[in-house]
Amino acid sequence: MFRFAHIEYVYLLALIPVFILFFIWLMIWKRKALQRFGELSVISRLLPDMANSKLTLKFVLMMVAWGLLVFVLVGPQTGSRLQNVQRKGIDLIIALDVSNSMLAQDIKPSRIDRAKQAISRLIDKLEGDRIGVIVFAGKAYTQLPITTDYAAAKMFVSTINPGMIPTQGTAIGEAIDLSVTSFGESIRNKALVIISDGEDHEGNVLEQAELATSKGIMIYTIGMGLPEGGPIPVYNNNVQVGFKKDKEGNAIVSKLDEALLKKIASVGKGLYVRATNSATGLNKIFDDINAIQKSEIESKQFSDYENQFQYFLVIALILLILDLFIFERKTFWLKNIRPFETK
Repeated sequence: MFRFAHIEYVYLLALIPVFILFFIWLMIWKRKALQRFGELSVISRLLPDMANSKLTLKFVLMMVAWGLLVFVLVGPQTGSRLQNVQRKGIDLIIALDVSNSMLAQDIKPSRIDRAKQAISRLIDKLEGDRIGVIVFAGKAYTQLPITTDYAAAKMFVSTINPGMIPTQGTAIGEAIDLSVTSFGESIRNKALVIISDGEDHEGNVLEQAELATSKGIMIYTIGMGLPEGGPIPVYNNNVQVGFKKDKEGNAIVSKLDEALLKKIASVGKGLYVRATNSATGLNKIFDDINAIQKSEIESKQFSDYENQFQYFLVIALILLILDLFIFERKTFWLKNIRPFETK
């Protein structure tokens, strides 16, 4: 198993292009400065010991050394011992509506952003549970298969946006079916949390919810939106340019449809909670899910990690020492070696 102990330092590599631009500017400035004294061909004869190629070589060595030192700071590590770990928990899937109506801002900053924030906070509370993420609009897709890698889960959640599914609608039934497949033959207790505004549902959702419940899946629903609703923003290059309008030119107002979401939660033997500007309802649902009897599952993980930065540090130090012995002036014994010159 390979990992980085401090991955945040990798951003220091972004300074390399800055150093390169500065070096190019410096070389141009140096060339222009020499041109003020006359023709470069004449100047080069007056300064026969100067070697621009060595200056470039020194810079290349410095940049390679910089990259290696950043790699040292990042802290590459390899797992040295694999052991079995007993975990207690449940399997949890979040099904998030990513239709355009989730862009409405009746819940600040928007329905979709508030939902993503709540999911991220929920992941921080998980201990031993496995989590998966499904996104749906007119179609449903697996965003993240069930995993115990909470860092990966938060990263995948952060990338969710309404533009990721071109087919519009709210296929809650398809999301339920996909969750049944995603849980597979898991023997652990299972819970599905559906986060949606409930609009434009398709298919016989309640029958699909009953089928999921018969397979031991508890279904919870969160109504993301307010009854009075809000207009749906339209964006162009991440800049809001107006609101979605109907054929008559009036702004379309997306309202929360609670009736269906309540029925789904009732059939699924779970809870329905309506989000507000002060709370999303995930905490209440998490407390209820947390009360579910958790079963043990065995997993393998690396318990000991060994640092592997030493090799990169040694190479970087060698390059820095080598740089000290490379001078900008031409080397005396090298300039006398002219293998192609005839006497």
